[in-house]
Amino acid sequence: MTNLDTNEAATGTKSRLRPRAALPALCATQITSWGIVYYAFPVLLPHLTADTGWSTGATTAAFSAALLTSAFAGIPVGRILDRRGPRAVMTTGSLLAVASILTIAAAPNFYVFAAAWLLAGVSMAATFYQPAFAALTRWWGPDRIRALTIVTLAGGLASTVFAPLTALLAAHLSWRTTYVVLAIILAAVTIPAHALALRAPWPPAPPAVAAPDRTPIARSRPFLLLTLAFTCSGFAMYAVVFGMVPLMIERGATPSTAAWALGLGGAGQTLGRTLYATLTRTTTVTIRTAVLLTAGGATTTALALTSGPMPLLILFAVLAGVVRGNLTLLQATAVSDRWGTANYGRLSGLLIAPATVAAALAPWASAALAGQLGGYDGLFLALAVGSALAAVLALGSGRSTSCANGRPAPASTS
Repeated sequence: MTNLDTNEAATGTKSRLRPRAALPALCATQITSWGIVYYAFPVLLPHLTADTGWSTGATTAAFSAALLTSAFAGIPVGRILDRRGPRAVMTTGSLLAVASILTIAAAPNFYVFAAAWLLAGVSMAATFYQPAFAALTRWWGPDRIRALTIVTLAGGLASTVFAPLTALLAAHLSWRTTYVVLAIILAAVTIPAHALALRAPWPPAPPAVAAPDRTPIARSRPFLLLTLAFTCSGFAMYAVVFGMVPLMIERGATPSTAAWALGLGGAGQTLGRTLYATLTRTTTVTIRTAVLLTAGGATTTALALTSGPMPLLILFAVLAGVVRGNLTLLQATAVSDRWGTANYGRLSGLLIAPATVAAALAPWASAALAGQLGGYDGLFLALAVGSALAAVLALGSGRSTSCANGRPAPASTS
């Protein structure tokens, strides 16, 4: 599984050993990891609470704690990725994921259940998009947009594949046995794929791009403003996802129609990801960041202000999904487009951690805010303001950025 291509590198070396098996392997492991560790939970939640008597709020809080853990664990995981590459990180992460799912299935009480989700959070940091993005960014260099797009397109199928499969298993098995079956699938797909397909030599990192005033990138004004922009945008994006169904129901949709609107928004994400490469060829990194964040706010505003007809609301839901699909790739390339691929894992972890925290808090916070703002139309207007603020911050982050059009500038020699 380790046949290699040699081609021009973007990491500062004249040749690159690119593992042919890595891209299809990461596609398979992203579908499986997201599908089982993330998307199986909401499907099994009603079965779980009915069987155990644990409250929906408590079990959902355990899941949110896993997302928070993944945000903080992503920073040290990124440092390890920069030094050693993805094989050990992602293989270990797969082992932890299997162990956590099996522990969840066997949990005799809520405390063990919650602890298992904390372990799952560490596995998320080591197996979800960020380590895959780091691997593809270093190995694929100038072709990274194509590789990242392929992997995120595959990852977008995770709910399509595993939500129905989980529901089918749960219809015939207990939730505990369903999780055991899913853990076996997780082990069979991800452990050998990560261990065998990611064995290629890890290319040396290129020289780091220095800020004009020699400020460390992670403490520079552009980096901090971009982090704030992604945090505001991340909260708004996930709050919209979780608020879509209740908003549609407020507009008179049946629960089934509202669910279809949310599902079609997911299809819009897939469509959006196919358009990102074109966007990178026609815009600078700062402009496309601001444009996409503004577009997110525009679709949220449209959903807030449109009372009908239902097909128009569904169209806006799809357009919101198109923007979300592009935002995933925007975050994946934010570091490399501005500061090159040196220290990508650590910098990407630092950049995305606050946004991940915001995403973890979004389901609870958005429901609370909707009550304070008079309903989901008020919530969506507030979220649109948050997206507009993110766009302004993104424009500010570009004033001292040392890249344009995705090409890092040479480090300053002054």
